[in-house]
Amino acid sequence: MNYEILVAFMFSTAALAISPGPDNIFVLVQSLTNGKKYGIATVAGLMTGCLVHATLLAFGVSAIIKQHEYLFFAIKLFGASYMFYLAYMVFRGPDELVVSGESEKNKKSLGALFRQGFIMNVLNPKVGIFFLAFFPGFLFSDTIDTVVQFYVLAFIFMGVSFVIFSAIAILSGSISDYITQNKNLGKILKWLQIIVFVGIGIYLLISDN
Repeated sequence: MNYEILVAFMFSTAALAISPGPDNIFVLVQSLTNGKKYGIATVAGLMTGCLVHATLLAFGVSAIIKQHEYLFFAIKLFGASYMFYLAYMVFRGPDELVVSGESEKNKKSLGALFRQGFIMNVLNPKVGIFFLAFFPGFLFSDTIDTVVQFYVLAFIFMGVSFVIFSAIAILSGSISDYITQNKNLGKILKWLQIIVFVGIGIYLLISDN
């Protein structure tokens, strides 16, 4: 077993998680909107979705998706449609920003945000393709079964990303008092959520294989 490869994989994963992207922006917005524990629930959903892509990769389904253009496009279309649906639901919602302790009836539950993060991850075929491109270069043993190695890499990826994304959630949630005192931020964050959802949807539609 080559531990140097695993260490390199951990640092590469950390660099990817820290880099600005749709997932950490999504976590940031949810944490600001709902509170830090809700942001962490979103992170948990996103990371759990990685298991689906890791399983597809380990058993070769990701390769099949990459090779069949129409199947890949159908998954992209379904994922994009879900993103647009989420954007529409945010658009229909109130402009006021609801943070912990104000109006519980307007807040999403921990389970709802977990499911939303999970579905958002699973319906993004680019994650599977990214895993397909990223993971094989970090296989670390000539004796351990390849399927097992892919799962080890997946759990490392999930663990490192969970720590970094949770830090984003905790830091963003710590300023909720400031947000409560500045009601105009509600409309800004509402439209930021819409932009993020629509942006991800458009990205899925226009991205190449």
